Amino acid sequence: MNAIKVKQCSNCGTHFNCGDSAPKKKCWCNDFPPIFNLSEGGDCLCPACFKNSCSIKIEEYVATITPETALDNKAKDLPKTTNLIEGIDYYLENGNYVFKAWFHLKRGNCCGNGCRHCPY
Repeated sequence: MNAIKVKQCSNCGTHFNCGDSAPKKKCWCNDFPPIFNLSEGGDCLCPACFKNSCSIKIEEYVATITPETALDNKAKDLPKTTNLIEGIDYYLENGNYVFKAWFHLKRGNCCGNGCRHCPY
């Protein structure tokens, strides 16, 4: 277990806790998809900046996907997580969850329900 460190976001300057908080409890950043190295984003980022950086990187990736390339996408090979992240996996519309293309790409195939953001 790593000790909690107070760090300063290399993007906005906000102070935040970084590190494992308890045995078997990983750092908050482990809930996010492992899609970039810290060297690309500077030192650690605060939760808001980290989420924003992930969202940008994911949207850039999703923009390259076509129905022809969706089945062979890289997102389906990432470690599976049970935590969905608002703004990355879904957004809320009139109290309903609307799953984004990233969520569908992680699943790896079309469910056949005619989803609004289905990349397949």
